[in-house]
Amino acid sequence: MDEKLTTDQKRLARMLKALGNPIRFQIVEYLATSQTCITNDIVRLLPLAQSTVSQHLKVLREAGLIKGEIEGPATCYCIDTDGIQWLKDQIGNWLPECCAPALPKALIQP
Repeated sequence: MDEKLTTDQKRLARMLKALGNPIRFQIVEYLATSQTCITNDIVRLLPLAQSTVSQHLKVLREAGLIKGEIEGPATCYCIDTDGIQWLKDQIGNWLPECCAPALPKALIQP
C-alpha cells in the first residue's frame, strides 16, 4: 500500500509516525520552547539513557522535524522550522472534504 502514496504523503506519514512516540513528542515541544539545546540538556530532561535519547533524536532528524549541528564534543539540536511549517501546512490541507464545521441550526433552511 505504501507504493500508492505520493512523496508528500510519505513525508507526512514519516513525520506523524515520529511524533507518535510520546518521548519524541516531548523532545519536539522542548526544542520549540527552548530554541536550541545540547543533547545532554535533553538527557537530563528525560529518564532515559543518552544512547536512547540519541536514537530518538535521529528519528526526529530523519523525519525532518529537527536539525543538529556539531559544536565541539556535543551536538546542538533545534527545530527545523521549514520542516515544522511544512507539517503545519500539510495538516491544515489534509482531508479537506472531511469534518467541515457544522452550520448553526438557525442558518439551515427547512
